[in-house]
Amino acid sequence: MRLTESDILNASVLIVDDQESNVLLLEQMLTGAGYRNVVSTMNPREVFALHRKHHYDLILLDLQMPGMDGFQVMEGLKTSDTDGYLPVLVITAQPGHKLRALQAGARDFISKPFDLVEARTRIHNMLEVRLLYKQLENYNQVLEQTVRERTAELRESEARYRSLTELASDWYWEQDENMHFTKVSGPVLEMLGIRVGPLAGEGPAAPWRMAGTKRSAKPCRRPSPRASPS
Repeated sequence: MRLTESDILNASVLIVDDQESNVLLLEQMLTGAGYRNVVSTMNPREVFALHRKHHYDLILLDLQMPGMDGFQVMEGLKTSDTDGYLPVLVITAQPGHKLRALQAGARDFISKPFDLVEARTRIHNMLEVRLLYKQLENYNQVLEQTVRERTAELRESEARYRSLTELASDWYWEQDENMHFTKVSGPVLEMLGIRVGPLAGEGPAAPWRMAGTKRSAKPCRRPSPRASPS
């Protein structure tokens, strides 16, 4: 699994903050660093529907908001996130909220006022972890599908083998020096999955000769007529 810098810069980011100045600062910081998919909302109640629709790789979530704080948003995200990974990096000016936020499921935090270098580093690192997690999930799904397919193939082979062993005593075939089938008794070709043309000595109307059928591989010659006595 490989992850490029372009993958990280193409990741989807949602900013959730009730302060427009904070939203603008974070948007300018991220777009200036090269991130291409950055959106924002100042209404925390919109987060659930937005995340269900877009499945953001990272949510920058302010904890102190009127009406619904960041802790309530995280609780709601836990019930709506299908893969069990909460991609939340919280924003707080309260030192005491950091540990509580991590215990509530946040992956990391950014302190206010912003240290832009620290904020960019934490965002970059968290996106890297998130995208690697998604790659691992996709790899596991592909692996599980491959295992299911191989298991089905194995069961089919086992069933075919049992059929072969049960019918083997009734089979008979002969091959010439060129390994061409000349006589066949029972569903040999069908069970072995072999398709052949006319058997040796047979015309196009007879795909194979059944055991017990006697037919010369060489054309018959009639005797030459004798001259009548004079």
